Order: sequence, then C-alpha cells, then structure tokens
Amino acid sequence: MGKWKNWIRGLLLTLPLATQAQVDLTTLDRDMVGPRSQILVLGTVHLRTMPASFNPAALDGVLDRLARFKPDIITIENEPGEECDLAARQPAKYGPDYCPPTDAAREATGLDIPAAIAEVDKTLKAWPAQPTPVQRRRLAALFLAANDRASAYVQWLQLPEAERCAGDSLSAALVVMLGQFGKRNDETLQLAAPLAVRLGLPRVHAVDNHTGDKMDVPDIKAFVRSIESAWAAGSAALKVIEKRQQVLAQAPDLLPLYRYINEPKGLRVLAELNVIPAMRAKSPQNYPQMWVAGWEIRNLRMVANIRETFRERPGARVLVIVGGSHKPWFDAWLGQLQGVDIVDVAETLK
Repeated sequence: MGKWKNWIRGLLLTLPLATQAQVDLTTLDRDMVGPRSQILVLGTVHLRTMPASFNPAALDGVLDRLARFKPDIITIENEPGEECDLAARQPAKYGPDYCPPTDAAREATGLDIPAAIAEVDKTLKAWPAQPTPVQRRRLAALFLAANDRASAYVQWLQLPEAERCAGDSLSAALVVMLGQFGKRNDETLQLAAPLAVRLGLPRVHAVDNHTGDKMDVPDIKAFVRSIESAWAAGSAALKVIEKRQQVLAQAPDLLPLYRYINEPKGLRVLAELNVIPAMRAKSPQNYPQMWVAGWEIRNLRMVANIRETFRERPGARVLVIVGGSHKPWFDAWLGQLQGVDIVDVAETLK
C-alpha cells in the first residue's frame, strides 16, 4: 500500500499547474461588512495631441456625466511628489529631468518636496468646509512645492478672481505659473481639476509611476527600434481607431469621442496591439518582451497607488482618469481588489 501512495504522490507532483485548484481571490469579500468602494476608470485621450482648434468647453458634456458619478477621489496620470523626490535623489538612475523642477515653490515656501508633502497632509487634516483665500493661496503654494501642480490648480480655480494674486507663500512667479496652467491642453488641468472644483474637492491624486519601466539596456536606440518594429505588425488596426478618433476630436462636443475610446471593442484592440506583437517578436536581446514587463510593472504600481488613495476610506467613490491604453489593465486588476466594484463607464457616459 505504501508503494502505491508514493506513486500517487509522485504523479500529483508532475501534473501541470493548470490542473491544480486556484484560489479565486474575487470571492473572498462576499460576506464583507460595510460599503463597497466604487471605481470608475475613464480612458482619455491625451489632450496635448488635440488640434489647435481645441476648446476646453468641448469637455462640458463629459464633465456633466462624471459629476453625476460624484467621486470622492479623482486620480490622474501624473507622477506623485514622493516619486519625483525619489528620482531627484537618484539622477544617475532616473535622469535629471524626471519631474518638473520645484525651485520657485521651494524658494517661496522654504520647503523641499518631503517637507511640503508633510505640510499638505497636516493642512488637509484640518481643512475647513469654507476655506479663506489666505488658506487656499497657502495650500496652492504647498502643492506646488510638493510637485503636485494639478492640485495647486484646483485651489487656484476655487479662488475668486480678485483673490488670484501673490501672498501667503504664493510668490509672483508661482502666480504666473498657475495662470499658465489654464492655457495648457492637458486632461489633468482641463478635465480632472475643473471636475474637482465643481465637486468641491480640495485636490486630485497623482498615481503614475515610471520607476519600473526605465529600461537598463546597453543600446536604447536598438531597444526602441525593436519595439516599433513589433508594433508595426498591428498598425493597420490601430490606424482605423486613430482615424475615427481624429474625426471625433474635431467636434465641438467631445462626449462622443470619450464614448468611442471607452468602448470594449476598441480597448481590446489596443490591449492586444500593446502586448501580442511584442510577445511574438523575435529579438536576440528579447527587447520587446522586456518592454511588456515594464508596461506591466508600471500598471501594477499605478493600481497600487490608486488603492492607496482610498485605503482609509472604505466605500469611497473613485474616478480614475488615465490614458485609454491603461484602462483594460486597470479594470482587471482594480476589479480583483477586496471590497471594490468596477463601474460601467458606458453607463456613466450615456
């Protein structure tokens, strides 16, 4: 009998992993107590690519729909101050221009990025329901020192016109900077920040991350060429999507564009084009496969950063605004988190 037991045990050890029972992590919260968090992932175009005729008013229809979701938290595809500080301390690894400089804000406030982040957290913990212009100007300066420009702009927009001036750590140079933000075609400034203002939120949350996709390869030009060559295999399908987007981008109302770029069919095409050609591409150095690894690391770290924004707020309503190519990964991985439901963006944009 012992002989048979050993034979069976050995057979089980040789079975393919696919036949072994998997733990379904998505069901562990089925008996949870308390409210579930609702996450809406909005795929966006990068507004810097919009035609010269772009008018921010074209986003009004999108803003109206997103406001109905009533998010408590809005996340954006910018690097957080903590990451900027990390990169600044390791320029040999991440480069000298990983994030925009904070020199002007540091001079005005006397705070480096870590100190400014700590002061922002302290300020927001005691943030009143009706902040004074003095408090808003001070917080805007702190956000700029923390390398959180979008949140600084949220405070700037909530100031009455007459109060948008220097003072309370907000120097003349910083006032000029904030005034220029409104002229930039950037979804963080033209979509996320105005929505935060409309909802009365004090800030947005930067969640991007590039610490894991900066490739350490001996020939970066060869690396880029190999990726571009792999992607060329699926360029025909991509051109169809891009052509339709270009037409919709010319309209005075961008709601149809946002509905289009968030359609599951198009998102599936983008996901497949990002990964399949690269995984199948032949390269002596395996460069295309390295790129996919970096892409996954970036998305995983962004998802972790999003999770952190509502870690202490079970039941929060979270709006994630991110480039459309990230949305399939975000929906899949955020949807595996405990106590989280993914909201149908198509229903939101109706």
